[in-house]
Amino acid sequence: MPHAIGHLTGLKPGQVTRLERLYRRRVPVEKVISPELARSCTELSHEIRRQIGLLINRRGIIESVIIGTDRQLVIPELARSRSGPRLLRGVRFVHTHLNNQPLNKDDLTDLAMLRLDLMAVLGVGNGGEPISISLAHLVPPNPQGKAYEAWAPQSLQAFQCRCDQFVQSLEAEISRATPALRRTDDGPSALLVSVTAERRSDQEERLRECQGLATSQGIQVVGTVMQRLSRINPKYVLGVGKITEVIIHALQSGADLLIFDRDLTPAQIKALSEMIELKVIDRTQLILDIFASRAHSRTGKIQVELAQLKYLLPRLSQFSTAFSRLGGGIGARGPGETKLETDLRRVRDRIHHLERELKDLDRQREQQRPRRLRQGIPMVSIVGYTNAGKSTLLNALTRSCVSARNQPFETLDTVKRRLRLHSGRHVILTDTVGFIRDLPQDLLEAFRTTLDELHQADVLVHVVDATAPDRDQQMLVVEGLLRELDLQHVTRILVMNKCDQLPTEDVDVLKRRFQAHPESALCVSALRKETLAPLRDAIAGALESDVPVAEAG
Repeated sequence: MPHAIGHLTGLKPGQVTRLERLYRRRVPVEKVISPELARSCTELSHEIRRQIGLLINRRGIIESVIIGTDRQLVIPELARSRSGPRLLRGVRFVHTHLNNQPLNKDDLTDLAMLRLDLMAVLGVGNGGEPISISLAHLVPPNPQGKAYEAWAPQSLQAFQCRCDQFVQSLEAEISRATPALRRTDDGPSALLVSVTAERRSDQEERLRECQGLATSQGIQVVGTVMQRLSRINPKYVLGVGKITEVIIHALQSGADLLIFDRDLTPAQIKALSEMIELKVIDRTQLILDIFASRAHSRTGKIQVELAQLKYLLPRLSQFSTAFSRLGGGIGARGPGETKLETDLRRVRDRIHHLERELKDLDRQREQQRPRRLRQGIPMVSIVGYTNAGKSTLLNALTRSCVSARNQPFETLDTVKRRLRLHSGRHVILTDTVGFIRDLPQDLLEAFRTTLDELHQADVLVHVVDATAPDRDQQMLVVEGLLRELDLQHVTRILVMNKCDQLPTEDVDVLKRRFQAHPESALCVSALRKETLAPLRDAIAGALESDVPVAEAG
């Protein structure tokens, strides 16, 4: 016979036995709870002065008998949903409240967080009899933003609810009302979550950027949740109340993925995944996934894999559930090595192997550089925030056909093309990986070899998306990374791209802002080649003499 669980300390053996005999009861599928079982629960609850809860599945079988204190009851971790995270769990929870107390906030929180079919409360009378029954259930998405509906307490005799039909129709209604559940494609749907102490405008801009990253990977964003906290919750990042909101929002929107617009620790990802029962990824993981899908060259693939493994390494111990012992022998590290230790060792070995490969590729590039230097061909590198139009500009200047789709990190591998200036002089024009705020450190280190090629540049062309709402912030991010790479001494030409999409007065404002350095701050459109002649002249002039750098202030 299964055991009762929970707060059993102090109970008599006979009382524990009577509690465990509740497992033998069966509830008719059409009833929330039978009158006989309800009376048994309230009488026992009155006798032991503790709450008693039953988890009942849709076949009427009692899966758990849970004992609480006189004021609260803690539902243990439940098995994963029978049909994935989008549907109701398939069990209802019926429990007693001493002194005939109705549904409370904790009950409604459990209903939402566990996605229960129903939450029901039996009010215990002074003599142990069932005085009333209260019930609540989740509701489909609605204009009012209502998450659940609570029924007024009724006497057990007057209570009417055909349980099996009600739950079936409720689940069908949730499915019909949730757009993501009606999708026929296989792409994931995600809820974006932002928690920060920043200004709301900055928070909204970060969310827009995160949404762009997600959309570029074929992820359908079905909603956003924002919270501003002076102090981030160290365990869950979010406040506990906000987690309940996230769960309800995810259920109503059909999301099967949560994307945080910040970095999470391994422990935070694990804690959130266990509580919310959805896949949780952070901003770094999303960017790594984008990089993995964009890398084409051998160098790019090695750099991305190296960054992914460095991200994975500290997280293996959090997510490894396999601790069974492996046998020793020839080829093994030692007898009794755990699966986790084996995984960690393999990841470390792979990291060392990839680092050696990158060093070999770096040596090959070093051998190729003297040839360019002997030919006296200067190098001009295009840098800038991701999706600023760098590849489009390279194509326009060199008549190339480099992929320049409107999505973040379209270019990962350094692209080099020859550019002929008006004077007849040739230069090597390079397009580099785009920058982004809070660039993951593992990615920065993995791409350090590629970014170090910028030290060979004679001129840097800093391309800015003039239409970006956070244009100034993007400029500061790029300049900060250039300083981190010790490139602040290299001559820079500031290029405001996409100016054809701005009103004339806004373009004039940009020109006046940098009028102290007119030759180093240009307004162009990479899609309109007639606007690029001044840029060619600026490159030629910068190669002839040192040109002051236009700051982003």
